[in-house]
Amino acid sequence: MFRIRVYHDDMVDADFSMSEMPDPDVLIRSPVKGRGAVTNATGRFERERRERVIGGWPGDNPFQSTSPDGWDAEKRPKTEVAVDGSRTIIARNQSPDVPFDRSINPYRGCEHGCIYCFARPTHAYLGYSPGLDFETKLLAKPDAAGLLDTALRKPGYRPAVMALGTNTDPYQPIEKDRRITREVLQVLSDFGHPLSIVTKSALVTRDIDILAPMAARGLVSVALSITTLNRDLARIMEPRASTPARRLDAVHALKSEGIPVHVLAAPVIPAINDGEIEALVEASAEAGARGMGHILLRLPLEIKELFREWLEEHFPDRAERVYSLIRQTRDGALYRAEWGERMRGSGPYAALIHRRFELAKKKAGLASKFPLLRTDRFQVPPRAGDQLSLL
Repeated sequence: MFRIRVYHDDMVDADFSMSEMPDPDVLIRSPVKGRGAVTNATGRFERERRERVIGGWPGDNPFQSTSPDGWDAEKRPKTEVAVDGSRTIIARNQSPDVPFDRSINPYRGCEHGCIYCFARPTHAYLGYSPGLDFETKLLAKPDAAGLLDTALRKPGYRPAVMALGTNTDPYQPIEKDRRITREVLQVLSDFGHPLSIVTKSALVTRDIDILAPMAARGLVSVALSITTLNRDLARIMEPRASTPARRLDAVHALKSEGIPVHVLAAPVIPAINDGEIEALVEASAEAGARGMGHILLRLPLEIKELFREWLEEHFPDRAERVYSLIRQTRDGALYRAEWGERMRGSGPYAALIHRRFELAKKKAGLASKFPLLRTDRFQVPPRAGDQLSLL
């Protein structure tokens, strides 16, 4: 029998059997075709916490389908997009672990569905689950370009590299129709503002007509995140992202137009994709990347449990091995959040991963650092109807 257990202040408040449960869609079966998370546990800020309790035999679930992924097509979670009414668009940070102090995220939540995405816990602030909600209940910022234009015109604004795609992917599938990222790019181009982009999508090549002129002025660099060359593994790790081959093609296309492009191996997961380090570096160099970086798997907050469910669902034969290696890179814990360590880990195994990357990059002629971008091109453009300066 399948049950949903509801907690209130960490005490069991109710225990529904399937026949009693008022909303059968609360139950999340695993895995869901085209999605990353296995469950949809309540966010950490909610007064009640719901989790799945499984018992009995297969077939006991009256909502179970005979489809390959166990989901009735009508009940399979669909992507929903709401409007984010934020009044500001530039997010600031003081983290010593990242080379920027400001960023823009046109969307909240990400349909790519990467189970390890460090942005998942932020969905809990919105009252959503960091699980399936993060990849199915998205928020778009249609006013992003206008808000950015207003922010850049403020008299006290001083330009520095603007990072795009630091939390959720600016080129996730809904961007194809929404085109919010493209509108933001146009504003940054008009102002001569430096920009760095991180994405897992080949859709970035759509905007070469904006990016190439910016690159000619020293204003932009792009990083394609590629975690594996194995298409089947990529479908499990990042269900709705572009295939590895298409991302490598995007690297080549950007490079061909004079746009500085790096590859970012993020994350490296012990015993899952760390065996591909040398092949991934070589393929990136052949595609035209200037340099490469990597980030070790991070498991903050709810991601620990989401990753455990995902790992035991897709890789039950090596789950314990993966956990053992993760702990070896985090001083015996599953995660440590200290500055300077959270991205790279510590201990012999983390050092080995770093050393393998450095040797492979040296052999392939790839750099580790992104190119410096210019800030002296920044200039506030006149609005329509503004009186032009005589000087």
